[in-house]
Amino acid sequence: MKTASFHLSLPCLSIGRTKEFYTGVVGADLGRNTSQWLDIDLFGNQITFTKSGGFNFSYQTYKFEDSVLPSFHFGVIVDQDTWQRLHDRLQSFEYEVTTQATFLRGQSGEHISFFVKDPNGYMVEFKHFRDQNEMFSQ
Repeated sequence: MKTASFHLSLPCLSIGRTKEFYTGVVGADLGRNTSQWLDIDLFGNQITFTKSGGFNFSYQTYKFEDSVLPSFHFGVIVDQDTWQRLHDRLQSFEYEVTTQATFLRGQSGEHISFFVKDPNGYMVEFKHFRDQNEMFSQ
């Protein structure tokens, strides 16, 4: 399948705090926006946040290898330098980076990941594959 940008729309609690986190902290670009919604350009992918309140899921976590991970999350796959810059930047803004780990160590699909919670309570994963060609390998 060819590479294409994705679009994801999520409810949010505060347009202002969401905008500040993604543009001011993560360093993403702001797209079209109003007082009720905003588009974030996250590495060429469009995330639309709409002011509508919280969202609830029954199964909040799952176990993968030795880590408990958030069931509901989204993320972006970046190169190693970008991964490290984002990790350092988020920590400098005093956001709690959680579940930093290497998954599938020594196997096809080995990758490093960390998660951070945005102002809406969404878990955002930043991931780097040892070999980008193994992203979908079995």
